Amino acid sequence: MMKTPSDSFIPPTVVSEDVNVCDPPRSAGRTPTACELCLFLADYCAHLLGCGATCLRLEKNLNRIAATYGHKVEITIMPRHIHLSIIGHDAEAVTSIASVKGCISFNINTLLSQLSWEIADGKIDFDSARDKMRYIVSHDPRNKWIELLLVAVANASFCRLFGGDPAAMAVVGLATMAGYYLKMLMLSYDIDLRVTVIVCAFVSTVLAATDVLFSLGHTPLIAIGSSVLYLVPGIPFLNSFSDMLNRHYICAFSRFVDAVVLTCCLSFGLCAGMMLMNVGMF
Repeated sequence: MMKTPSDSFIPPTVVSEDVNVCDPPRSAGRTPTACELCLFLADYCAHLLGCGATCLRLEKNLNRIAATYGHKVEITIMPRHIHLSIIGHDAEAVTSIASVKGCISFNINTLLSQLSWEIADGKIDFDSARDKMRYIVSHDPRNKWIELLLVAVANASFCRLFGGDPAAMAVVGLATMAGYYLKMLMLSYDIDLRVTVIVCAFVSTVLAATDVLFSLGHTPLIAIGSSVLYLVPGIPFLNSFSDMLNRHYICAFSRFVDAVVLTCCLSFGLCAGMMLMNVGMF
């Protein structure tokens, strides 16, 4: 039996005989034990929630996989932990607790969801699914250089949308590239996200302030305001609203608070940069 370092395993207990077991398994290959499936699903959910999935998606994927192997599953989703229980065919109950892992990634989110459908359709056996999940979470297929370019173009487009002139768009694009590269670098060293947001917002603001200092265009303040938009925590805000609609109030409140804290960090970095460069409101 394999365990992940962050998982804690509670020994199985026998439930009463009146528990309704699920239908027989319909998966390809061997059927995993309740213990194996519990550890796999706990790790799966920890990565899926960490990469930005909503609680609703997590529940659907989890139930899809568990039903494939003929098990009943109960889950408690907390902001930083997953508490999951599996009821086996012989009324054996197994519980596992896993810490939420990873950072927001649409690629990993999509690939993990596709894996749940492959398991449900019988296209992959349990051992192969476990190996594939480990590969997915350790090999993000994103090209960081293309991502860096696209983020810069998107932020420059926001500048134009808010009325920025070509000079402001160019400054915002360069400031975004510098800030976003710094963000990727700091996160690769596991630096706290809040500190990362403050530093990146500060750097982007200082670079965008060159539009004011050198009179490069006619909309310098729009350039400064647009230079930090790539740091806005839109996904946590949207996920908190989705979780609230689906009555996951604890996760919804937690994600909303995280988003508010990151927004405050962004504002602090922006104000510090403007104060240093003596532009704008200061």
